[in-house]
Amino acid sequence: MDLKLNNKNALVCGSTQGIGKATAMALAAEGVNVTLVARNREKLKEVLEELPQHRNHSYIVADFSNPRELQEQVIKFIEKEHGFHIVINNTGGPRSGSLLTASLEAFDNAFTMHLKCNHLLAQATIPFMKAEGFGRIINVISTSVKEPIPGLGVSNTIRGAVGNWSKTLSVEVAEFGITVNNVLPGFTDTERLTEIIKIKANIEGRSIEDMTEIMKNYAPVKRFAKPEETANAITFLASEAASYITGINVPVDGGRTKSL
Repeated sequence: MDLKLNNKNALVCGSTQGIGKATAMALAAEGVNVTLVARNREKLKEVLEELPQHRNHSYIVADFSNPRELQEQVIKFIEKEHGFHIVINNTGGPRSGSLLTASLEAFDNAFTMHLKCNHLLAQATIPFMKAEGFGRIINVISTSVKEPIPGLGVSNTIRGAVGNWSKTLSVEVAEFGITVNNVLPGFTDTERLTEIIKIKANIEGRSIEDMTEIMKNYAPVKRFAKPEETANAITFLASEAASYITGINVPVDGGRTKSL
């Protein structure tokens, strides 16, 4: 299948590791000009060197805890370089913990990094998408949008808010050739999952090895996802082939989510 992504421009957030990095690699392999976004300049440079160099790749240094600064950096880049046909909203999830014990600060931080940043990036990039008659906004969220995950109280709450923001936006921009979708990763072999396994093992008094096997068995496929598998779903949704798919949640979870 020809995804018709050659020479499209993509902004990939949280792209120095895990799903974000895998997505940057997958898009670049399809001929996309990738702009990486993260807060660590040295890691950005390292990933940039791994991308196919025959493309016009670049990076932006920005911290998602400061959404206005993030928006300003992206706007400056657009004015100087080019706009974006594709935006991948992706950043590290909120810390684990019960909902009842969560602080207001934890909610504020998560809302800022996930919803506010997504919103400001959409406002900065959609004018170019409208002019091009083509746009893809893809939010990497969590299966907790469909089925809350125990021990992730703040994350469950904020992910749901992002899901509803995304659905609302998808209706507003559909007529301009812009789609807005969510990819919901299940347990994916990333640093984030390693952290969750350690916390759950400590709470339940199990070894990390035992907890790892237990969590693998939560999914009918009996294993964790590779970041590249989630990146493949994101790449398809970014393509011309997915032009009539918008406003949906796509779980990439090995069948773990029990709801439809």
